[in-house]
Amino acid sequence: MRDYFDHPFDIDTHGRVAVTTPDDHVRDLIWQVLFTAPGERVNRPDFGCGLGQMVFAPNSGALAAATQFLVHGSLQRWLSDRITVERVRITPEHEVLTVEVTYVRRDTGQRHEDLFRSGSAAS
Repeated sequence: MRDYFDHPFDIDTHGRVAVTTPDDHVRDLIWQVLFTAPGERVNRPDFGCGLGQMVFAPNSGALAAATQFLVHGSLQRWLSDRITVERVRITPEHEVLTVEVTYVRRDTGQRHEDLFRSGSAAS
């Protein structure tokens, strides 16, 4: 089994770089695409979709629909070599956006559903 550096970067109890499982690594990659704002990375200014900034936009069904297309397109663009995105569902809840991503890992064919939250109650 292959180990991947965990995100966010951390040191484990043995003083080594913390590693994670392949499933968690893919989840970490999705998190990075969702919560990196375009322009944040110097050598890749178009990377990410800036989901964290959407929390400050007026909460509405139109915002949720636009965000759904933005998230789906960003995941397709940046992670299409690792996952096939089946569905993205955005749920606006007051000051929190909940993003449910259903995808299939290309290397294993396993289907996954992960939740991501942005806002004051982010997890």
